[in-house]
Amino acid sequence: MTLQLLGKASSINVRKVLWTLAELGLEFERQDWGAGFAATDTPEFRRLNPNAMVPVLRDGDFVLWESNSICRYLVAREQRHVLLPQAPRARAQVEQWMDWQAGEFNNAWRYAFMSLVRQSPAHQDPQLLAQGVAGWHRHVQILDAQLARTGAFVCGETFTLADVVLGLSLQRWRVAPLDEAGRPEVPAARAYLQRLEQRPAFMAHGANGQP
Repeated sequence: MTLQLLGKASSINVRKVLWTLAELGLEFERQDWGAGFAATDTPEFRRLNPNAMVPVLRDGDFVLWESNSICRYLVAREQRHVLLPQAPRARAQVEQWMDWQAGEFNNAWRYAFMSLVRQSPAHQDPQLLAQGVAGWHRHVQILDAQLARTGAFVCGETFTLADVVLGLSLQRWRVAPLDEAGRPEVPAARAYLQRLEQRPAFMAHGANGQP
């Protein structure tokens, strides 16, 4: 049975899965769900994901939500251990950075993104915006320092799932309408994005004009 991905293609979390699917060369069917498309706050969708959020993956009768978990599952399903190593320490390092992206980096940019990109009326407090931008910059600097240590990808010389999730977050920072004078110098992070641009899947689902 064909894999089904539920979620609109503009969602950054859906794009994580799209990028992973492309790296794996898997065929799938995508259905538009989310703001502007089919509503997720319905009994039908909540039976698939009680959080009423995208993405959701359907693999036959198996249903999975949470974008990072979906990416891990797909790689394990295809036994592509270069993307998610089997060795405990190497795998833990990849998952550490994936968890940091979901728990720390995402929360750092949330207020500023809602204010500056989405133009949300509920996110226009100048002090909170300034704090949000500063936190966003600080987390990019953490990533920049890691990339300066590795000289290549997030966890070393090899591209992994950590690069999928963090590459998208870093790309969002690069294209966001932030004050250019206030952006920190992050040469390792900028060189890293150039390396990602050599990957067709990143160009299709990361550097595709979507913030």
